[in-house]
Amino acid sequence: MDEEYEVIVLGTGLKECILSGLLSVDGIKVLHMDRNDYYGGESTSLNLNQLWKKFRGEDKAPAHLGSSRDYNVDMMPKFMMANGKLVRVLIHTDVTKYLSFKAVDGSYVFVKGKVQKVPATPMEALKSPLMGIFEKRRAGKFFSYVQEYDEKDPKTHDGVDLKRVTTKELIAKFGLDENTIDFIGHAVALHSNDSHLHQPAYDTVMRMKLYAESLARFQGGSPYIYPLYGLGELPQAFARLSAVYGGTYMLNKPECKVEFDEEGKVIGVTSEGETAKCKKVVCDPSYLPNKVRKIGRVARAIAIMSHPIPNTNDSHSVQVILPQKQLGRKSDMYVFCCSYSHNVAPKGKFIAFVSTDAETDNPQTELKPGIDLLGPVDELFFDVYDRYEPVNEPTLDNCFISTSYDATTHFDTTVVDVLNMYKLITGKELDLSVDLNAASAAEE
Repeated sequence: MDEEYEVIVLGTGLKECILSGLLSVDGIKVLHMDRNDYYGGESTSLNLNQLWKKFRGEDKAPAHLGSSRDYNVDMMPKFMMANGKLVRVLIHTDVTKYLSFKAVDGSYVFVKGKVQKVPATPMEALKSPLMGIFEKRRAGKFFSYVQEYDEKDPKTHDGVDLKRVTTKELIAKFGLDENTIDFIGHAVALHSNDSHLHQPAYDTVMRMKLYAESLARFQGGSPYIYPLYGLGELPQAFARLSAVYGGTYMLNKPECKVEFDEEGKVIGVTSEGETAKCKKVVCDPSYLPNKVRKIGRVARAIAIMSHPIPNTNDSHSVQVILPQKQLGRKSDMYVFCCSYSHNVAPKGKFIAFVSTDAETDNPQTELKPGIDLLGPVDELFFDVYDRYEPVNEPTLDNCFISTSYDATTHFDTTVVDVLNMYKLITGKELDLSVDLNAASAAEE
């Protein structure tokens, strides 16, 4: 271990593993360590007995739930946008060869007290029960505008500069009502609050285009994909990738103390009396607690069920977004469901998650609107965890710390954080202009 590395990565959470993989592919010498004896850190996958131990303090789960190893319960469940940045990163690094994906059946939104399918194309808008007949026409026009919009072709701009006009002003041009604005902003553009309405519309339009392109990719019921056996496969796939490029992995390394010189710059990491030297450290907030601050808490419920979520067309995998305004909250709530069709539970079993930013000290009550959508559950677990973000100046100490995972059930924010960190560490943008078809064979 007494060697010198360019970068030492601490923690095998998803963000750390993606960065370790990207840096290894760039030819950077990486040592990757974790104090745990398993991959994934906060974003690990648990079998049923591990889940039982974590939440019930008992070693064995009841037999009637089926075999423990048939369960892969993700602690940070998030779907991937089929055309999104994470899939581009997976293709860029060729990590797709270690993974198999499957499309997610449904994408739904909670509006006016009901679970409804998210319409994302002019055709779907015309069929959607979310809107009245005149609103459908207006929404159809707006979707057409978004679909045809091409930044390089002013003819498609309709005289509007999307980098100057706010989302609210653009939507007003089409005369859409509050509920339509709500589901477009939160369930199609995937914003987690309403601040986007007062920002330039370009970002929202690009997010809507991504949703529609991802949806078209598999002609499925949603724009999302998810790995077979759950997300626990991802950190391991990146670990294999890193190893192929000469990266070194060490699990079960206690303490992992980051060492600094007198100017406060990182010089290495010590574990079990040995120090590995390095120029930079990449880690999750738990490894450098004095360089982060708490920014909130996430509340979530995990349910084991014997049926799909009601009103989702019997979807075996589905996301339901509950926009903040529909619940009278400051932040959205997310429902995520997966099942034996993605090999995360035994046949006939479904795993559902309800998550949101905790706004009170009573998360069980707070999560009720989402839990109420699930129908009868076999088992229910509650969990609350703190979220942290870095407060250090990486240019001064060479420490690059990821932000804790948020409540969203899609990967948008996670990948933005990874790409920003990559740019800080390497000084360059990651080129994500890849051939998306490279991943399609595995995903079918």
